[in-house]
Amino acid sequence: MRLSLSHAAMLGAIVAASTGIGDALAAQPHMTSSLAMLRSARGELAAATPNKGGHRVRGLTLIDQAIAEVQAGIAFDAGRR
Repeated sequence: MRLSLSHAAMLGAIVAASTGIGDALAAQPHMTSSLAMLRSARGELAAATPNKGGHRVRGLTLIDQAIAEVQAGIAFDAGRR
């Protein structure tokens, strides 16, 4: 699968945002579980055939946004501790 520049940048931002939040993940089982499910869903959607009228790509974008929001929530909570 070939990533567009915007998708590659978004994935890079997600990876960068996830750095250093390992301890926070352990303290937030529902957020951690949600993150794992979103990543699994993204993998399944990415593996689907691409001819979906743009909806598959839009779904991938929305999942990437959801992953980023969950990571931001985890990081926010970690900062309050």
